[in-house]
Amino acid sequence: MNDQNEKLNAQIASVNETRDKVWFITGTSRGFGRIWAQAALERGDKVAATARNLASIAGLKEKYGHNVLTLELDVTKSEQVEKVVKQAHAHFGKIDVVLNNAGYSLVGTIEESSAEDIRAQYETNIFGSLSVIKAALPLLRAQGGGHILGVSSSLGHVTLPVIGYYCSSKWAFEAIHESLAAEVKQFGINVTIVEPGAYATEFGSQDSLKFAQGLDIYTAFKEQFMEGLKTFERGDPNATSQAIFKIVDAAQPPLRFILGSQSLPWIRAAYAERLATWETWEEVSNAAQTTGVQ
Repeated sequence: MNDQNEKLNAQIASVNETRDKVWFITGTSRGFGRIWAQAALERGDKVAATARNLASIAGLKEKYGHNVLTLELDVTKSEQVEKVVKQAHAHFGKIDVVLNNAGYSLVGTIEESSAEDIRAQYETNIFGSLSVIKAALPLLRAQGGGHILGVSSSLGHVTLPVIGYYCSSKWAFEAIHESLAAEVKQFGINVTIVEPGAYATEFGSQDSLKFAQGLDIYTAFKEQFMEGLKTFERGDPNATSQAIFKIVDAAQPPLRFILGSQSLPWIRAAYAERLATWETWEEVSNAAQTTGVQ
């Protein structure tokens, strides 16, 4: 009987570990950030919800009360990031899930986009996420673990024209998180890169896009590209929350997770093409290894 009780208590404890989580989420004013924050609160978790405009998330506080802490945060301000992460941790006593969601896309060809526009893109998509991670890591180590989720994109594996700098930020994002995962595993900290395909969120709205100053020679090309984007099948963002919960509740969460059904065939084809090219040129590659090999 004692063995059965112990087993039952262990099962209950295991279930409890997957609930009552504390989340720290950036970019909760709209899109995935808003949807996942609300879904976590609905299942009984607690959320530190952040946004650049505090008024945009005031409704969360009104609806969910003490289970949510709403905080103003511009991820490009590293000192503010450190202060807000510490405030959230002190308020709830822990942070189980750090979800870096804030980001936007720069629309412009490689030639059109200015250095200032590119730096601004990286300040949010890369350095902003890094500021959150660096602020959270000492706290996660001290509490004995945690889970860092970074919202990347299927465009962290493949690219499209006209948003090439956005794609480049996601390729960098992927590399940083892969290295991070290996470095912090020893501290009991998990890392997962969430790679959404096309979804019907506000990400494609004017508020989530910045446009580079255009050159006439690219006008027709960009118009054709933007028309082509309208044909993409977009998933329902409200169908994604359970997948995110399965990841954060898993004993061994994946490093990479493709969100949605549209991306894997595209990525699989892209990698097959790359492998075919490398293999075609393999003899030339091998000849470049040492002198005297023709």
